[in-house]
Amino acid sequence: MDRVIGIDLGTTNSCVAVMDGDEAVVIPNRGGYKTTPSIVAVTEAGKRLVGHIAKRQSITNAENTVAAAKRLIGRKWNTAPVKSALMTCSYGIVEGPHGDVRIQLRDKTYSVPEISSMVLQEMRVVAEDYLGEAVSKAVVTVPAYFNDNQRQATKDAGAIAGLDIIRIINEPTAAALCYGFGKGVDKTIAVYDLGGGTFDVSILEIGAHGVFKVIGTTGDTFLGGEDFDARIIDWLVAGFQDEHQIDIRKDRMALQRLRDAAEKAKCELSSVRETEINLPFIVSTGRNEALHLQRSLSRETLERLCEDLIERTVDICRQALVEAKLDADEIEDVLLVGGMTRMPAVQRAVTEFFQREPNRGVHPDEVVALGAAIQGAALVDDKHEMILLDVTPHALGIMTFGSYFEELIPQNTTVPTSRAKIFTTSRDHQTAVKILVMQGESKQAGDNELLGEFVLTGLRSAPKGQVEIEVTFEINTDGIVSVHAKDLETQQAQSIQVTASSGLTTDEVQSMIEGAKEYMVERRTDEEFEGAKQSAETLLAELEAMLPEVDRVVGGADFGRDAVTKARQVIERTQAAMDRRDTAALKEQLEQLARTQRMFKGVVARGG
Repeated sequence: MDRVIGIDLGTTNSCVAVMDGDEAVVIPNRGGYKTTPSIVAVTEAGKRLVGHIAKRQSITNAENTVAAAKRLIGRKWNTAPVKSALMTCSYGIVEGPHGDVRIQLRDKTYSVPEISSMVLQEMRVVAEDYLGEAVSKAVVTVPAYFNDNQRQATKDAGAIAGLDIIRIINEPTAAALCYGFGKGVDKTIAVYDLGGGTFDVSILEIGAHGVFKVIGTTGDTFLGGEDFDARIIDWLVAGFQDEHQIDIRKDRMALQRLRDAAEKAKCELSSVRETEINLPFIVSTGRNEALHLQRSLSRETLERLCEDLIERTVDICRQALVEAKLDADEIEDVLLVGGMTRMPAVQRAVTEFFQREPNRGVHPDEVVALGAAIQGAALVDDKHEMILLDVTPHALGIMTFGSYFEELIPQNTTVPTSRAKIFTTSRDHQTAVKILVMQGESKQAGDNELLGEFVLTGLRSAPKGQVEIEVTFEINTDGIVSVHAKDLETQQAQSIQVTASSGLTTDEVQSMIEGAKEYMVERRTDEEFEGAKQSAETLLAELEAMLPEVDRVVGGADFGRDAVTKARQVIERTQAAMDRRDTAALKEQLEQLARTQRMFKGVVARGG
């Protein structure tokens, strides 16, 4: 049976987990860390860096290092979040050929799913190194409030990374699975998920027999730790500008140093009352004078700077309860998910709103990946008994006469589901009608997301309002939307399976898949060579150290001189193979090095 990994593709950090027997475990990366920064960089030599190694060089290579790409995934170029990112990002953001967002690194332009695929590919490598086998299937989590285009973009990222994403599930739902799976829990819970870039709150009913039913979810896909960091950056910049009349945000390296310092200070203030921000030589003036930034930030000041952000999350919690038709006292447990929930002010706000201390029994950074691994195992193995009933986070409907949005499937409807509605023609003798399928909450169609369109032709000619057309929406468990329209009198019909757009064409995705495969082959080859080189260098150092003693013990005899000469030849051939980066030749020399080492050890032992 294929192993299915669970991946939490986060804004700030990503995490991968797998089922080990009946227990989900987080897989550490090579550095021993359980999470990996969702950061991608391209070096001057054109080499790709992902994770901790990309983060470490982010200051010196700010304009070619991408962080928080998840905030841009699946978004259209002309939207408010993209305009906001343009003002604050140190890397280049440009408009793509399909009205999407592209990222400029060095001399190449990348799509956002392509950048995210590099993080997913890294998670896949982490899992394969741990399991000792190839991995091709994954369950990947997304914010509950992601729309269909954002979900499709995440699926495309998985495909580019060589992963068959067998299910996309919502992050709060995954956290609830980890909390309740196999534990006989019978409760109504709220999941408050405040991560690096997004915020969700979901209300779930968990049954003792493994039924997880989402009864409401809402959120904001542009609200998270990045916004808290931005408030600290603005505070630092304003103070520096008052003192020196210089806006240090215009310097990309300075901006990246501010980002790092802001994130560090924010994290420290979760455990201390005050922290020092010290950035020497932050900028140079035209008079060759270096300026330094040094300020103390208190927890009280941080809370004042971010008060409205925390209040926005509380308003969304209030909305979630209204939509779930529940009062706060009917929530029996509250889970805190996402790194930002470590902030004391966030914890106080959650406690005050839900009138109870939140549950601290789940790890805010790991719980989502663990839940994804549980869902993955349940999808391929019948012994993991579990029923998951999720909801559609946004309303679905069509555009009607006057550019109004007519809702067919309300927000927070349990899927799978099917709904039908009858419409009439809006013009005399209309023989065709265009059906525009939309997603969103606004009554104005133009404010919502267009998912697809099709034309129903062959309608009978009649005065307006006399031709009745039945439109049916269906959503399956994977969230795939199908829309069917028919003339009720003639039964003339037309349908469409709505394929959300990530901003990439099928050909573009296929080309990126091939490029990612080539990268993996090169990477595995490089890793194989580096591993062999490391072993060779260790053996060479031992042999070089033993050579003088071996020469002393056996150098006087013909066979001894011959043995030493052959050993030197092996050392030279090994060095030549390393210089050529010839992995096959190096492996061959490794065997001879090992034999020579054993012989030398025997000689030294006898000589001693």
